[in-house]
Amino acid sequence: MVISNRPLKIFLAALVACLPASGFANSENDSTHVQTEVAHEEKVVSHDNHAEAEHVAQDPKAKVDAFIDHHLQDSHDFVFFSDDKENKHYGFPLPVILIDGGLKIFSSSKLHHGEEVAEVDGNFYKLVHGKIYKTDAAGTITFNEHGHPKNEKPLDFSITKNVVSMLFVAVLLFFMFTGLAKSYKKGPIPTGFGRVLEPLIIFIRDEIAVPNIGEKKYRKYMGYLLTVFFFVWVLNLLGMTPLGINVTGNIAITVCLAMFTFIITQFSANKDYWGHIFWMPGVPVPMKIILAPIEVLGTLTKPFALLIRLYANITAGHVVIMSLIAMIFVGKNLAADLPISIGLTLFISVIEILVAFLQAFIFTMLSSLFIGMAVQDHDHAHHHEDETAII
Repeated sequence: MVISNRPLKIFLAALVACLPASGFANSENDSTHVQTEVAHEEKVVSHDNHAEAEHVAQDPKAKVDAFIDHHLQDSHDFVFFSDDKENKHYGFPLPVILIDGGLKIFSSSKLHHGEEVAEVDGNFYKLVHGKIYKTDAAGTITFNEHGHPKNEKPLDFSITKNVVSMLFVAVLLFFMFTGLAKSYKKGPIPTGFGRVLEPLIIFIRDEIAVPNIGEKKYRKYMGYLLTVFFFVWVLNLLGMTPLGINVTGNIAITVCLAMFTFIITQFSANKDYWGHIFWMPGVPVPMKIILAPIEVLGTLTKPFALLIRLYANITAGHVVIMSLIAMIFVGKNLAADLPISIGLTLFISVIEILVAFLQAFIFTMLSSLFIGMAVQDHDHAHHHEDETAII
């Protein structure tokens, strides 16, 4: 068995594409009248936010909901645990990289989890709901009627928790597969951890790639299929660790992965594929005109189904597990709630380990199916003979 360098090239390209980027900043407004209105609005919103914060601090259920929301989001630092009484967070910061009138690089420790204002080259930044916004020395943040900040948002290319996780998985896969490739130099049977990888690779080849793409064309796409399978699977397993990293539960990541499948499918498609979309053979002309837009829409719904399936299943699993753990803290009867919570959490965690593999398998299988539909050759003469025989 030969392992090529194609998976690494495609995987590195995927990592670059997955780097999170925020939207462009809003336009400035220097009007004195508007500034007065904004200042008044800020006082009202600040009072509401303070009341909401007090409610969260006093209500255990609200506190659990806030913690789950925070866990599901990406962040600019790693926090292993926090001490609410002393307001201390134990973890390590990550580099913040902003483009705001130039390149701004600083440590996320300056933001102190959104509790402080970071000053960099005369500019002030504050972290609100996981996003970095421009502000002043006092940390003024104005909100709209929906509770979203109205401050300018610099272009954010920070190395966040999700990016660190993807880079870690990239390095891990690199050593795994280079080790497997080197083991084949010693003989036809791999050694070490390669004995675990080889059956999985053969499984993907024989059960996913060959049946869906075909014996003649599957080899060209094995690099991508292997990369996406192990990438999603290892990230899912990493999310099951105490670190609780929710990478594949981030819709930006699943969108990026689905876009790769979409691009490969469309650029690999042959004339038969496009012919069946825009001018289906054997169909009356009026129906062709009606069905063509539906078929074009179908090319977009396929990657959408990929990204939603992966995102929703992984996110739901994290929410269920953390909600079950929260029963220990929310319930009043500790003796009754503790064993039930632990038992259900262990049960769901075992299922989540299966789901971690299953979602990687389904994503890879559907990707190969879409690619196979685009590259397969259609024998129209044989198809016409079959229709005549049926008639």
